[in-house]
Parts: sequence; structure tokens; C-alpha cells
Amino acid sequence: MSRIGKKPVTVPSGVDVTIDGSNVTVKGSKGELTRDFNERVSFEAGDGELTVNRLDDTRESKALHGLSRALLHNMVVGVTDGFSKELEIQGVGYRAVLKGNNVELQVGFSHLVLVEAPEGITFEVPEPTKIKISGIDKEKVGQVAANIRKVRPPEPYKGRGIRYVGEYVRRKAGKAGK
Repeated sequence: MSRIGKKPVTVPSGVDVTIDGSNVTVKGSKGELTRDFNERVSFEAGDGELTVNRLDDTRESKALHGLSRALLHNMVVGVTDGFSKELEIQGVGYRAVLKGNNVELQVGFSHLVLVEAPEGITFEVPEPTKIKISGIDKEKVGQVAANIRKVRPPEPYKGRGIRYVGEYVRRKAGKAGK
């Protein structure tokens, strides 16, 4: 049995969970999330808890058991607290500016790079070298952060680029001089 899959998901007060076969909708104070799960798992709602059960003991069902529980837990946490990722920009002249709902990056190209906010995602730029991405869908927040980092990933010689806050970039020695 999956260690993660057999843990129940606690549903805080103010969160409404609707189970319709394999389709689960979670409504909370921050918004509403809907996800269609695989047919090999089923959900049961109890008193303030949700449990995930698998239909058989095949390898795929065991893998989907833990995955479905984790996705359901992330939906409940997302509509109550939300998720956020922070990026930092390092390099001389590298900066970010908030333009409406979008972020404009100046990261060493001859042009500015405009990153548009998808639906449900908000950007904050507390400093010119920091970007905060927040939303209720953990998967979407992580993907948007990865797409922004992909514009100019940190390079190993001088460390310039966009990185996650707290990310360690292994530095390389440059050319050895004569």
C-alpha cells in the first residue's frame, strides 16, 4: 500500500469538496479547482477527511494511488492558502519590471522579454531583482516559474541569470592563464 496514498486528506472548514465519479471540484476562499482523475482510483468523503482508494493492486494503480492523493491535497491547500515561488535575477543590468499583469525582463538580450501572466497567476516584483509568482494551482505556478527561469538560466562561470531563491549554482573555473 502506498504510504502517501493511505494518508487521509484533511478538509478545513470553509472548503467544499464535490466528488462526481472521477471528477473532483474543490472550492475555497481563494477560488475553485477542478481535476479529472484516473478511473483506477476512487474517493470517499468522511467527516472532515477525504480518503483515496485504488481499485486493484496493479503497478499502475499503486503509482496512481499516491499521485492522486498528493494532487488532491495540493488542491485543498491551494484553495485555502495558495502557492508561491520566488525567483531572483543576478547580473549587471539585469532587472524585472511589472507592466500591468505581466513582467518585463531585461536580461542581457538586445530586446526586452515580456512574460504574460496566465489565468490564475499573479506576479509581484518587490525589488528589480526579485519576482514572486503566486496562484492557487501548484502545477501552474511551478510551470510559470520554470518558463521564466528558462529565459536566462544561471550560467556556471559568473552565475548570471534567473534562479530560484536559495538555488545553489555550481561555479566553474575559467580558462587558466599563461
